[in-house]
Amino acid sequence: MSFLFLTGDYVYKIKKPVDLGYLDYTTLEKRRFFCQQEIELNRRLCPEVYLEVVPIVSSEGQIHLGGKGQAIEYAVKMKQLPGERMMDRLLPQNRVTEEMVVGVAEKLAAFHGKAKTSPEISAYGKLDAIIVNTEENFTQTEKYINISISSMNYRHIKAYTNGFIKANTSLFNKRIKDGRIRDCHGDLHAAHVCLSNGIYIYDCIEFNDRFRYGDVASEAAFLAMDIDRFQRADLSQAFINAYVRMSQDKELFQLLNFYKCYRAYVRGKVACFMLDDLHVSEEEKTSALAAARKYFELAESYI
Repeated sequence: MSFLFLTGDYVYKIKKPVDLGYLDYTTLEKRRFFCQQEIELNRRLCPEVYLEVVPIVSSEGQIHLGGKGQAIEYAVKMKQLPGERMMDRLLPQNRVTEEMVVGVAEKLAAFHGKAKTSPEISAYGKLDAIIVNTEENFTQTEKYINISISSMNYRHIKAYTNGFIKANTSLFNKRIKDGRIRDCHGDLHAAHVCLSNGIYIYDCIEFNDRFRYGDVASEAAFLAMDIDRFQRADLSQAFINAYVRMSQDKELFQLLNFYKCYRAYVRGKVACFMLDDLHVSEEEKTSALAAARKYFELAESYI
């Protein structure tokens, strides 16, 4: 959905003029608006990284970043974080410690405690809203059955998901009543956590409020699931234990496997979408297919 230009000191992120159903960047005005949203929303967790929206202008036959001229595109300007310090790079090298994940849990719990909520946001915790999200997963991955997910696993995960929702109606309703539905990050996996001189949680979802509004348990489960992907169940559990201790949200344990399954399935689905992207090379598509299969297998493992 975006092009990233890494310059060493800064990153410039330019949104592709696409309509993917769940996001619409098809006009220049929409791309400018969502660039501004990206800055505003990400400053909640990562204020020192997200700098400004920069116009890309055309003047006298040349194209410039900023300056005078007609704006033909917009970019989000960020400080470039060290790629080698991303959690998804550190985990395979066994360079993530329990102290690090406890620090992430503390930062996340503090963020969730202050995150916005309202009747409109809380509505995304209702059963019908949860079912919209889960059913969308299954509908959008039908075309990938027997490509990235077996028909048996597809049916198994769908049956488990529907059964859990039906059996836990009162718990989902209690989450709303207790104010656990918040304006969250929305895309909290290991690649979006940088463990450098401090903890940076970046790249939240700006393009669709529905994907940010949700149960804080779902967000915590998202990162825990992605740590599991690297066969570090010990760190995943340490992260969850620290989060529960900080947030006093003991019900999270009852919801953990359900939301881990859901989030793993979402990541598998997103990897599948790359298979249809004209801008993605064949080599990258091969990697995306392998990643999708791994995520779908992980989703099935939580049942």
